[in-house]
Amino acid sequence: MTDPHPPEISHGMRAPPLRMAMRRPTLRFMASHPAHWIALGFGSGLPRIAPGTFGTLWAWAVYLLMQRWLGEAAIGWVILASLPIGWWACTVTARHMNIADPGSIVWDEVVAFWIILWVVMPTGFIGQLVAFVLFRVFDAAKPGPVAWADGLFKQGGAAEPNWWRAGFGIILDDLVAAFCTLLVIAAVRAW
Repeated sequence: MTDPHPPEISHGMRAPPLRMAMRRPTLRFMASHPAHWIALGFGSGLPRIAPGTFGTLWAWAVYLLMQRWLGEAAIGWVILASLPIGWWACTVTARHMNIADPGSIVWDEVVAFWIILWVVMPTGFIGQLVAFVLFRVFDAAKPGPVAWADGLFKQGGAAEPNWWRAGFGIILDDLVAAFCTLLVIAAVRAW
């Protein structure tokens, strides 16, 4: 992470900040900016192992809570608002971590899984579990179109990454994974 107060050098000028990638975000990092809370899925992206799975589980639980208090149309508006807010949050957090697509950023999984649940509901626990497993497989294995979307906005070793482009790329591959999940579910239902 960049030092907010780099040491002064001769004549009162500041030395250029060191750009080092943060390995794992902490609670302190998450609390340091509102974008970090959102991008890290309110803490669900902090586990060292399988943060994307934890983020998706958190999304599932929150969706079920939203379903209790909001109608389907209101949930749709929440999802729609979550896309640009998530783009901003993922962009800011990735820039602050100095990593183009950190695994601990899970807002992409959150929004993508909300979309899946919004489309497949009402369905029982087994249907939701199948949607969860399919989404995690598409997101983790990145077959075909998901891999294409994942590579589309990679920085390619740029000295100064385009962070807004990276933030969009973080979200895009999960939206494609969600679309692939919904295609498989639709095909199974049609069969």
